[in-house]
Amino acid sequence: MAWVLKMDEVIESGLVHDFDSSLSGIGQELGAGAYSMSDVLALPIFKQEDSSLPQENEAKHPPFQYVMCAATSPAVKLYDETLTYLNQGQSYEIRMLDNRKAGDIPEINGKLVKSIIRVVFHDRRLQYTEHQQLEGWKWNRPGDRLLDLDIPMSVGVIDIKTNPSQLNAVEFLWDPTKCTSAFIQVHCISTEFTPRKHGGEKGVPFRIQVDTFKQTENGEYTDHLHSASCQIKVFKPKGADRKQKTDREKMEKRTAHEKEKYQPSYDTTVLTECSPWPDTPTTFVNNSPTPAPTFTSAQHNTYSVPDSNSSSPNHQGDGTSQGSGDQLHPSSTIQETQQWLLKNRFSTYTRLFSNFSGADLLKLTREDLVQICGPADGIRLYNALKSRSVRPRLTIYVCQEPLRSVQLERQDAGNGDSSNGAIYVYHAIYLEEMAASEVTRKLALAFNIPLHQINQVYRQGPTGIHILVSDQMVQNFQDESCFLFTTIKAENGEGFHIILK
Repeated sequence: MAWVLKMDEVIESGLVHDFDSSLSGIGQELGAGAYSMSDVLALPIFKQEDSSLPQENEAKHPPFQYVMCAATSPAVKLYDETLTYLNQGQSYEIRMLDNRKAGDIPEINGKLVKSIIRVVFHDRRLQYTEHQQLEGWKWNRPGDRLLDLDIPMSVGVIDIKTNPSQLNAVEFLWDPTKCTSAFIQVHCISTEFTPRKHGGEKGVPFRIQVDTFKQTENGEYTDHLHSASCQIKVFKPKGADRKQKTDREKMEKRTAHEKEKYQPSYDTTVLTECSPWPDTPTTFVNNSPTPAPTFTSAQHNTYSVPDSNSSSPNHQGDGTSQGSGDQLHPSSTIQETQQWLLKNRFSTYTRLFSNFSGADLLKLTREDLVQICGPADGIRLYNALKSRSVRPRLTIYVCQEPLRSVQLERQDAGNGDSSNGAIYVYHAIYLEEMAASEVTRKLALAFNIPLHQINQVYRQGPTGIHILVSDQMVQNFQDESCFLFTTIKAENGEGFHIILK
């Protein structure tokens, strides 16, 4: 990804305070006596070539400009892109400015445009694995978002929406003719995506990118108008201030000649033009009849660990162990290992482990897997390989009445007579939720009872009364309680009731 910064934007935004002195400084740095204006414009600070962007003589005047109210770092080389330090969770203003010349894009006059603000990875290596990186962050920080909009402080933004499946993006509508400011909060820090070693890791840089769209004839905001971005690093609260101070003190110790090689620090950060983010804007439009993820302004989902089929024990309550497909064995072939990875939601690592058999994968230590897959997926893969189950919240033992229970005859060791006693075989019921519906579902699974035929579950109380099993009653069950149960037909003849004793 590359960014184009125009000459007039550089001067207007204050990136070059003294143009004549800057040109002479550049000339001294390059060891030349004089340069033409075209030579200066060709320098990397003013333009970085990108085949996907139009050439300078073909480029249009950018319709918008976005300015983030956060100081740039003074420790950035003259020809490098600016770097801005942010504090985690702190609100930063992004001013949305109408930069159109007279007659530019007249079709949006008097109309709203839509902007999507994202925090994304700067490094291309992390961009390729963005999905699993964000999934790992989501696993470690359930319920949190990477990027939020500070709604009370924002001005001029309308119809703000967030997508539960897009934790790093927010969208809103705004009127280019009115004063508009969006205050953003970044909740992830740069070191969260760095493999842990011995401490003091260098955090990865992010990008703040703004993509703006106009409305099409069918009412969707999918017609791209403009995109711009800037490079940031995010620190724990107050960490950005300390880092900025450290950089400033380092620069003060440098000689005047060395300082000429670095950019000065500016009070604001101007986002530079870039290519639009590859995600199609239709992901953010709430007009599809399908249940695909859409942005909602009121919905805030609670993120939980993966479903019970892959991350919690397959407790069926029927006394059987997990199927052989749920556990990887040392004798598993390469193909079986690939299938196991896919079944357990490690599809992103199938190519990485394409030559691993079951024995090869099982030999890897926890530290190996964390280093290969990152902390989140590494720990999850280690637990899956070791068949570590999530402890159920409640365990109860249930047995049917003697007429339907399995009776095992015991031979008397002394005289060979058959005893009249029977061993009641109990089934373990593991409850992941403390709810009456969970009890009903697990009983149906354990004893092969059609779930739709169970009308109610009762508990036999004092003097034989039948008490309806409710969520509150389940929450007051003692762990590892034992119950006998029987079934009685419903009064209407349809289905039956279960009575726990």
